[in-house]
Amino acid sequence: MNPAPDPRTPLLLVGHGTRSEAGVDQFLALVERIRRRAAFDDVEGGFIELSRPPLTDAVGALVERGRRRLVALPLVLAAAGHGKGDIPAALARERARQPGLTYAFGRPLGPHPLLHESLEQRIDDALAGDDRAGTWVALIGRGSTDPDANAEVVKVARLLWEGRGYAGVEAGFISLAEPSVPAVLDRLRRLGARRIVVAPYFLFAGVLPDRIAAQSAEFAAAHPDLDVRVAGLIGDCDALADLVLLRHAEALRGDIRMNCDTCAYRVALPGFLDKVGRPQTPHDHPDDPVGGHAHHHDGDAHQHDHGGHSHAHDHHHGPDHEPVLRPGQVAVVGGGPGPDDLITVRGRAMLDAADVVVTDRLAPRGLLDGLRPGVLVVDAAKVPRGPSMGQDAINDTLVRHARAGRRVVRLKGGDPYVFGRGHEEVQACAAAGVETVVVPGVTSAVAAPALAGVPVTHRGVAHEFTVASGHLPPGHPQSLVDWAALGRARGTLVLLMAVDTIDKIAAALVEHGRAPDTPAVIVEDAGHPTQRALPSRLDEVGALAAGVGVRPPAVFVIGPVAALD
Repeated sequence: MNPAPDPRTPLLLVGHGTRSEAGVDQFLALVERIRRRAAFDDVEGGFIELSRPPLTDAVGALVERGRRRLVALPLVLAAAGHGKGDIPAALARERARQPGLTYAFGRPLGPHPLLHESLEQRIDDALAGDDRAGTWVALIGRGSTDPDANAEVVKVARLLWEGRGYAGVEAGFISLAEPSVPAVLDRLRRLGARRIVVAPYFLFAGVLPDRIAAQSAEFAAAHPDLDVRVAGLIGDCDALADLVLLRHAEALRGDIRMNCDTCAYRVALPGFLDKVGRPQTPHDHPDDPVGGHAHHHDGDAHQHDHGGHSHAHDHHHGPDHEPVLRPGQVAVVGGGPGPDDLITVRGRAMLDAADVVVTDRLAPRGLLDGLRPGVLVVDAAKVPRGPSMGQDAINDTLVRHARAGRRVVRLKGGDPYVFGRGHEEVQACAAAGVETVVVPGVTSAVAAPALAGVPVTHRGVAHEFTVASGHLPPGHPQSLVDWAALGRARGTLVLLMAVDTIDKIAAALVEHGRAPDTPAVIVEDAGHPTQRALPSRLDEVGALAAGVGVRPPAVFVIGPVAALD
């Protein structure tokens, strides 16, 4: 028979980490409170990144006292990415560092009546004596690409409503899932609410709880007829400490009672079919600065505050990250200058993983034929002077499908950041709490000349090249191009989107100093069977383009390199 578990087995509390000093202080205060309330002496806590103390220090403190058997408890409310992937991965690294170390892994804290009672108290504090019957509650969780974690928040909202006398409780999310904070508040307003308490379902202070308060205040300012209040966080309290000790005892007995019936890694759910049977892997959340869970030792985690990004919505994957596309992400992919085989390997991998592809006219259309069966293709057209989706509609489409848990690829021609409005789409996704991945593409500004045999630079001929948009002619009040400076320049000038303006641009360049006989070449339909390269000179290139009926896509190259054989 196995010996009975020792109820004094040390407790290791594992937090994800935060940039909020207040959040760190609350975590450490809870660790101290648990020490005081526990019937055993060994309680330590640490973070897997972003904050001190790092997890490796907490483990080291226990090991130095001779403790090799632990209960490791993730200080999270629901089993999502951090609880399923990041924290187990960090603990596995600690086992490798500390031979002989073993641990029982506890289950997440919620949902539990102790938490619901704490939430109820925070709401009552916000009400300050006002009645519950006339109060609606917006319970706001973090939001996840794990549907089971989002469902837990909805369950808590219902449990919070039952028997407590509120007019109603609605669930919402601050990131990655719908409904958003403004959407929940607007729903309650339409249901007739006049007093709303926004209750963040968060343990400690941080970026996202601050954002919940800010969005609630913004909504309240726009609707002065509503009484909108924000409740406090669960925070360091006796109820939370007692729940942690309860989870410690459960883990010792092996009684973790995880609900796996709706886990996307075990059960096929709509939009998540490919997750079944695959391990949850360390990941980055768009509202966490990229720290690279799988690539940094926990002992160095505190350095991320100094060397990492500081934006609230970090959405870029660095070169250390595997280029995969996960549900709820948008990949903004540069498709290259036109031919199907000039997309990057990473761009093709994103297309292979996509559930939805939003494409432009200039994107490599042949790639769409190779998509998996059932992939939704949304044609944004973007035909010059023709019908197309507006940029706001495109942004809304990307966000809507990502929030539904789909893998979304925004397929664009060339490079998405070279006159491609790709960063506008990234910004729109970030504002909506949607994670993005940017995949650079081969820009036609370089590829089209090369495909026509023209280098944009050449030793002894051109040591510089400039890429300019010609969609607005010289003298247009909205043009940001300094045509006078380009007229004085000696290097190569590459013009995109200039079919309708090339004659005016050429005249301006000559006026400001470019020699009329400067070589020029027009490259139309680069890389396609219909490609044609039309040599000319600066003072004649406009007439040539009009005379032979040049149509987009076309690239104009001006400078001595255009005369090279």
